[in-house]
Amino acid sequence: MTLSESQKKYLRGRGHDLKPLIMVGDAGLSESLLAEYESTLAHHELIKVKLRSGDRESRDAMIKKLCDDHDATLIQRIGNVALLYRANPDKKPEKRLRIPSH
Repeated sequence: MTLSESQKKYLRGRGHDLKPLIMVGDAGLSESLLAEYESTLAHHELIKVKLRSGDRESRDAMIKKLCDDHDATLIQRIGNVALLYRANPDKKPEKRLRIPSH
């Protein structure tokens, strides 16, 4: 999903007070963690993921895998925390996260 800069700015504002819901530890992206990530992302649409990895390259690779394999969009990454978004068209319209269209 392609988002404009104003949409990303809006989502950054919405995500500012969120706590990380998914924590990636030393075990990395295990099958059980990916299943939990998928259900959490489907339910919340906008989530923070905290990655406890040794170096920047491995964190970036994990974030890329989370985004590419699950059609999520990286909104922001600060240090070990990534803010990810994916719209859920299966949710009732009144429960969806509404972002500005421009």
